Amino acid sequence: MTRAGAFEQAALAMSAVVCDLVLIGTTEPVELDVSAPDDELLLARWLNEIVYEMSARGMLFGRFEVRLDDHELHAQAWGEPVDQARHQPAVEVKGATLTGLSVARDAAGVWRAECVVDV
Repeated sequence: MTRAGAFEQAALAMSAVVCDLVLIGTTEPVELDVSAPDDELLLARWLNEIVYEMSARGMLFGRFEVRLDDHELHAQAWGEPVDQARHQPAVEVKGATLTGLSVARDAAGVWRAECVVDV
């Protein structure tokens, strides 16, 4: 997996905490841009930007496409407005934390992005 792919998968994992990803329509695109001095803080800011957009727009996101330029992230997220009856959200994510924060490539060259989120 690429570094950008690891950021996409981290975003999907966070969405999956809220509800089953197969229930989220991916019809409405939203542009997202964040930057940070290093990969770990970029991951936290990326996830927190998604949390903000979910809250501000009343949406859930089920698809992400990330482009990285050093420590600048440019992305498109696709989702739809929350439908309480259909999505049955389990929790509301409050934000990404610095706990367990890691972005690294393993010995096989696979990128992993991890952190704990508050719910």
